Amino acid sequence: MAQKKPLVSIIMGSESDKEIAMKAVEVLDSNNIPHEVRVLSAHRNSKDLEKYISEAKSEIFIAIAGLAAHLPGFIASRTEKPVIGVPVSSNLGGLDALLSIVQMPSGVPVACVGIDNARNAAFLALRILKLAGY
Repeated sequence: MAQKKPLVSIIMGSESDKEIAMKAVEVLDSNNIPHEVRVLSAHRNSKDLEKYISEAKSEIFIAIAGLAAHLPGFIASRTEKPVIGVPVSSNLGGLDALLSIVQMPSGVPVACVGIDNARNAAFLALRILKLAGY
């Protein structure tokens, strides 16, 4: 059976975010939405991340990040595709990551869901895909 092109790319900045990413995977799987999951850090392997963003065939990026939460903004600054940020609770209960994601400069939009709420990120991706006719 031919592999369908992923419609959603789930990117986490660290392997430690995998449990959160799996919440999005569950929603996408239950709705038969092809996706892929990658661990790519905006700080530790930015060149690999930049290459992935430029070559990704997906329509939407879900970016899961804690602390400074640079990942969603990094992605949004390099694509015109929708980016949904998921702040991770670590220091300050995730408030630092939440504020980092929602405070993007003009022209670098990132949608943001609640702290650790990758399920809502996947539900938002579903709605965006539906509007786009998928």
